[in-house]
Amino acid sequence: MNSKELIAMATESLDALKGIDIVEIDIEGKSSIADAMLVATGSSQRHVRSLAESVRQTVKEAGHPPLGYEGAADSDWVLVDLGDVIVHVMTAEKRDFYALEKLWSVGPDADEKQPNALYSV
Repeated sequence: MNSKELIAMATESLDALKGIDIVEIDIEGKSSIADAMLVATGSSQRHVRSLAESVRQTVKEAGHPPLGYEGAADSDWVLVDLGDVIVHVMTAEKRDFYALEKLWSVGPDADEKQPNALYSV
């Protein structure tokens, strides 16, 4: 199963259980660990756990069992490692604190797109 199929399957699973603000982050060429990350928010720890479990079960039933599943005990942040795609499901507080979208948007391309405030006219 390729990464686009995994992304579609995981996104559909998250959306079906009302995952909030589902974002795909392309990390191909930025990291050797995966091609993409999906980040979604759950409304509570129970919702986070349910969302992650739904993704895990959906891909497993499609013949692609996850390589890893971490964080379900605390359920503030659950990671589902699908190999080429890593799914992060978090509470709003954890997502705001860790700001994965911002972390992975930093780099030479991001710097060129944003003007440097020290040199603005």
